[in-house]
Amino acid sequence: MDRKASSALFDLLAEPSVSFRRNLFLGALRHGAKRKCAGNGRFYLNIGHTGLNDPGLRDWVRRADVRPIYFVHDLIPVSHPQYCRAGERERHIERMRTVVETAAGVITNSQATIANLRQFASEVRKPLAPTVAAWLGSTSLPASSPAPADRPNFVTLGTVEARKNHILLLEVWGGLIEKLGSAAPRLTVVGQRGWEAQRAIEMLDREAFGDAVIEISDCDDAELARQLRAARALLFPSFAEGFGMPLIEAFQAGVPAIASDLPVFREIGQGIPDLLDPTDRVAWQRAIEDYSRADSVARNAQLRRLSSFEAPTWDDHFAKVDSWLDTL
Repeated sequence: MDRKASSALFDLLAEPSVSFRRNLFLGALRHGAKRKCAGNGRFYLNIGHTGLNDPGLRDWVRRADVRPIYFVHDLIPVSHPQYCRAGERERHIERMRTVVETAAGVITNSQATIANLRQFASEVRKPLAPTVAAWLGSTSLPASSPAPADRPNFVTLGTVEARKNHILLLEVWGGLIEKLGSAAPRLTVVGQRGWEAQRAIEMLDREAFGDAVIEISDCDDAELARQLRAARALLFPSFAEGFGMPLIEAFQAGVPAIASDLPVFREIGQGIPDLLDPTDRVAWQRAIEDYSRADSVARNAQLRRLSSFEAPTWDDHFAKVDSWLDTL
């Protein structure tokens, strides 16, 4: 960036604006349009999806003589549009078209995301640039004592949205309450209420769960650590994920997980979690009942597997990306 562009950037940073990223992107396009671009083949790194659906970006990277490197987080709006806001599929298709048509290289958070991107490139009949999967680094949750528990407790972590499959867990808990009454385990739902989840929200508001289901919508890291460390397991029944940081956070806290049988969980789970079909309510209820018992064979077996878990680090992430960039 020259002095004028740098000055404009710092003006944007100093201006309190909820639309900073949009103004930054538009400013970059305006600045590029007013002057001859001379990127001299240098890398242009874009680590988010914002703006990738704007045709102006494709034009700019071609004029600017840069080699774009994109970070693709997931293709969920393309593969699972039923769990996204209206119009998001069409926008994400355009984002991914920008990636496959202009990228010099693509970084993803998992091999599963690369597989999805490769399938997309094949469907639009475009070659895919070199790729690398670099797992996201994680930071251990703060040390804390487990939250007090008067019964076996399970935690699910994530925004209450259709893709996260809270309905399955709430249906399971309805069955557990009917079967066990006051002896039913507790489900702690950690996460803010989101979109396309009206039925789950109605169940949380109207169903007679009593104190067997509690909801924590505003949860800092210290409280999350307390809840996780008191849990018999993290429950992660998502229909689709690009990565799945709650799985890593649970393992770092020494907590087992019961998760959906998704390619990305097979990858980042390192053979540790118990994986189930996210539509099989009977299997989930059976597993939860088993994990509730102090002598659970399945839980104890996972705890042994968990002892070998190695959390991904940011140092590992950047070392992998840096060495890959040197090959381009």
